[in-house]
Amino acid sequence: MGVVVDINHLLKQQATPKPKSVSPRPITSPVNITKEKEEHQEATLARSQANVCRSLQELKSAIEKFDGCKLKEGATNTVVYDGTIGADLLVIGEGPGAQEDAIGLPFVGPAGKLLDNMLASINRSRKKNTLISNVNYWRPPNNRNPSDEELAICRPFVERLIVLAQPKLILCVGAVATSAVLKTGKTISSLRGQLCDLTFNDKGHFKVIPTFHPAYLLRRPQNKSQAWRDLLKAEEFLDSF
Repeated sequence: MGVVVDINHLLKQQATPKPKSVSPRPITSPVNITKEKEEHQEATLARSQANVCRSLQELKSAIEKFDGCKLKEGATNTVVYDGTIGADLLVIGEGPGAQEDAIGLPFVGPAGKLLDNMLASINRSRKKNTLISNVNYWRPPNNRNPSDEELAICRPFVERLIVLAQPKLILCVGAVATSAVLKTGKTISSLRGQLCDLTFNDKGHFKVIPTFHPAYLLRRPQNKSQAWRDLLKAEEFLDSF
């Protein structure tokens, strides 16, 4: 005896759409929420402390007392700036390395010596007409790059330093400094040598020239000629005043 097939029942089964699978909503970890909240609070605290400073000396003292960045816990010194207050050229780098952390001044290691030579080639020096600082004031463990969160916490101090220093030109050395100052994701190779604009609402308008970091040039001396052209552009811009 053959099997009787209910054709109508089969057609009804085929016509009934299968329920769509719904992906579960991503679960936000309470730990991450707390971390983001703390970082926002620390950056807000940094801004409130930076904005009341009326001189670079006051700002330096405020940064040295600031405990909102965890990098400070493993650092020997807080490295804020070196050079000539009132200079028309401000050099901004990434942050302190081992020697800078030990001494408490920016750019004092091999990269610092090269930077001094680079500045001397356009008649500049930290002793006479250049101020030098960083986008981060404490040495990260194992000399790693500072994280976006750490840079965000330091940024209010960086902005206030620029406003108080009132340089005619900012020379950003390296990808980290350039990205942090200009808030850009563009590569240093695509930006180096360009005259860029930096505006802090009603607090001032500044000109920025990015170039390679001296530590990078020590590893890749073949790029020194490009950095030299960047320096000549910086010299030409400063001489135009």
